[in-house]
Amino acid sequence: MNTNIKIGATSAMALCMLVSSVLPSFAGRFAQNHPRRAQVLGRTNNLNARANANKGNLGGHYGQIKSEDRGIRRQEQRDARQNGGHITKGEQNQLNREENHVNNQIKNDKTN
Repeated sequence: MNTNIKIGATSAMALCMLVSSVLPSFAGRFAQNHPRRAQVLGRTNNLNARANANKGNLGGHYGQIKSEDRGIRRQEQRDARQNGGHITKGEQNQLNREENHVNNQIKNDKTN
């Protein structure tokens, strides 16, 4: 039994090391090949982290903010699918406006 646990733990550690070594290079290539998408998704990740960090200070709007954040991410993915993996400058601007709106909601809820 102990041997199986050790083998499982060793396998899991090896898998984690492999994934962690591959992801940074993929992320770098993605950002080079899709700079607009990388910028939009980076901002969406930041909004998600801010919403999670301020969950108790959002005046009950946490669920709404998370829903809007997911909607922005889905819209970005839909736009990219329609354009062969890229988003246009206009789509990026629209997504940025939506992200700014969610960002302002977080700011306003935190101060109230």
